[in-house]
Amino acid sequence: MPHPPGPSGTPVIVGLDLGTTTAKAVAYDEHSRVWADVSREYPLHTPRPGYAEQDPGTVCDAALDVVTKAVAQVRSAGGALSGVALSAAMHSLLALDENGAPLTPALTYADSRAAAEASRLRHDPAGIRLGQRTGTPLHPMSPLAKLLWFREHDRVTFDRATSWVSLKELLLRRLCGETVVDHSLASASGLFNLRERNWDADALRLTSVDAGQLSRPVPTTTVLTGLDPAEARRCDLPADLRVVVGAADGCLANLGVGATAEGIAACTIGTSGAVRVATTTPDTDPHGRLFTYALTDDRWIVGGPISNGGLVLRWLRDAVLTDLTDAARGAGVDPYERMTAMAADVPAGSEGLLFLPYLTGERAPDWNASARGALLGLTLRHGRGHLIRSAMEGVLLQLRAVVEAMGALQVSPSAFRATGGFTDSPLWLQMMADVFRREIGVPDRAEGTALGAALLGMVALGTFTDIDEAAATVTVRAHRLPDAQTADVYDAVFDAFRASSALRHC
Repeated sequence: MPHPPGPSGTPVIVGLDLGTTTAKAVAYDEHSRVWADVSREYPLHTPRPGYAEQDPGTVCDAALDVVTKAVAQVRSAGGALSGVALSAAMHSLLALDENGAPLTPALTYADSRAAAEASRLRHDPAGIRLGQRTGTPLHPMSPLAKLLWFREHDRVTFDRATSWVSLKELLLRRLCGETVVDHSLASASGLFNLRERNWDADALRLTSVDAGQLSRPVPTTTVLTGLDPAEARRCDLPADLRVVVGAADGCLANLGVGATAEGIAACTIGTSGAVRVATTTPDTDPHGRLFTYALTDDRWIVGGPISNGGLVLRWLRDAVLTDLTDAARGAGVDPYERMTAMAADVPAGSEGLLFLPYLTGERAPDWNASARGALLGLTLRHGRGHLIRSAMEGVLLQLRAVVEAMGALQVSPSAFRATGGFTDSPLWLQMMADVFRREIGVPDRAEGTALGAALLGMVALGTFTDIDEAAATVTVRAHRLPDAQTADVYDAVFDAFRASSALRHC
């Protein structure tokens, strides 16, 4: 960085985020000033339909590479490295042999090979009770379902495996030599009893997995001290570097946008989307519509992910509006700017056009991997702007369905903090405020997950007393309030959307 963001010697912590396709390391001080920002992509392999895998070594190498470079930037800028805190995408799973070497690729959250096993669990009273104890939806994304798949379809690997871990656990083994998993990632496995804070006995019996094959669950603020000497030398990291085990990415995103108080939700739209709100009790949805995951020992995150967020607009851009896309790029303009400008000329509700955005199935609140998209109410008066706006509305209406399910669980948010690339669009933000009928705030820092990891690390290392003090440092740069008349329109559109969605989910 050309100019140090703060005085020489300022304590700095690196937030490391193992995302779905990118490892990102961002170094922050207690004022959320950025001292380093490094990222490295890695591929997601889809060797056959339903498979979504990653090479474990490639992911770990990328993580260590970005940490090494971020630490070097901190040193160059004169910062004092306090430690590294980890975040990771949820639901990854791989098998290890007796030497700790991977036997399989890492199955990611997007891997749906266990669809039949998940469906069986959803229709089994014992499976439903298990979901209520663990807070993890009964869906092929969960390690619970993936373990059942291995047991039933790849018995050789299942029998050879001495350990089952996530990508973050593998990295901690390699970096620190520790066999631990944070309560947050464990709570997204479908195997972890939220109230007992340990592996669920019935889940272990169901999967035929022994607790000794799983990592030891520890609080998210656990600090590991002392790196593997070989890794410390190879990466030029301090041998006594403090590593905070951290939490799952979605939970840390709430902390990173300052949404840790009850009633303040985080809403993210990237390729997919999610709505999450913090609560002080580990209550779970009796209907299995929402997840409940741990953030700390006294704070849980309740919410739901949707599978179809920004990818809906990307599909329109690349598969439907190709001439518009080519013309925009030829003029040096982002095609999304042209698309949102066209959508802005269309009234709320798209004059009766409904877009059900289930291009890749759907997760919350209906958890139907077989759901398919639809365009309803199409007439001759509808043009491209209607198609674009209805697609945007479809994404937001699906997120509202998650919010409505939260209300039934008595955790309905009163305001939202928005993150993701869509926050650069005034139209997206105003539509969200109108569809949700709530105030929308946009934090100063767009990178909520890495900042959330760093803030949790500062709590663990004593910079802040708790996550609420850490969250209070997050500032909001913009606010959007709902327009009452437009919100009335969207109330009626939402009723039609849910009625139509119910037919598609049958």
